[in-house]
Amino acid sequence: MDGSRPPPRWLPFLVLGVGLLAISFGAILARFAQGHGLPSLTIATLRLGLAALIITPIALWQSGRTLRTLSLQQALLTCGAGFFLALHFATWITSLEYTSVASSTALVTTNLLWVGIASFLLFGERPSRLMLVGIIISLSGSLLIFWSDSRSSAPGSNPLLGNFLAIVGSWCFSAYLLIGRRLRANLPLPAYVWLAYGSAAIFLVLACQTSGTPLTGYTHAAYLVALGMALGPQLLGHTSYNWSLKHVSPTFIAVVTLGEPVGSALLAWIVFGESFALMQGVGFVLLLVGIYLAARGEGQ
Repeated sequence: MDGSRPPPRWLPFLVLGVGLLAISFGAILARFAQGHGLPSLTIATLRLGLAALIITPIALWQSGRTLRTLSLQQALLTCGAGFFLALHFATWITSLEYTSVASSTALVTTNLLWVGIASFLLFGERPSRLMLVGIIISLSGSLLIFWSDSRSSAPGSNPLLGNFLAIVGSWCFSAYLLIGRRLRANLPLPAYVWLAYGSAAIFLVLACQTSGTPLTGYTHAAYLVALGMALGPQLLGHTSYNWSLKHVSPTFIAVVTLGEPVGSALLAWIVFGESFALMQGVGFVLLLVGIYLAARGEGQ
């Protein structure tokens, strides 16, 4: 698309809608991959590794000179961003083994709250009153989800562990965003995406080698699901958000991301028959309202 003139007014909203739908399928495809026998660590590695391989020709073609002249600081930031992105996917995908899709996606998308808290503690950025109210409401919703899931007696499930892993995944993604914000400032989008996904994939490959988790020997169907995760939620979904940043406000995008746990929960209900209890549903609503208010406060 020609970057010299703005796109039609409706296009960013369409792109965001497509991106939201693609990302909402992330948890569903991860569950399918687990059903085909892929370990969670292998799923995370294939998702990021395949995405990095697919984007390689575009990154080298459009940003080859930038990549060849990376500074030491940019290289170190890349390693930090990749490390936390790898941890994010490893912990979040593992959480899907123990808790529901709805709870996992609701808790892993609380990164706006943690970024706001970290920005205050690390950089002295004072949150607005509206953002503080949003944080309190969201944390209340998270506690309700934890309390509701702790009463689950489904055989083989461990919702408290799964919810905790989803929260850890959100913390790791928040660290990735904080590092990536500084790295992205001087890098074009293809270079940044390639560096972030590629470095995260390298860390995950090392984790697989250390833990003895195999990357080969699975069915063709399992690898097709992993490829779908790389093409859909990873490249199409996340890239849609990154592209839209140039045309709509970050606050609006933060509000759009609230649709991910809702979309994933609806898909899990349709595909897997997953329902949720009343208190769990109240927790979801509080969580989404709180993040919406925090996003409005961040915009102020």
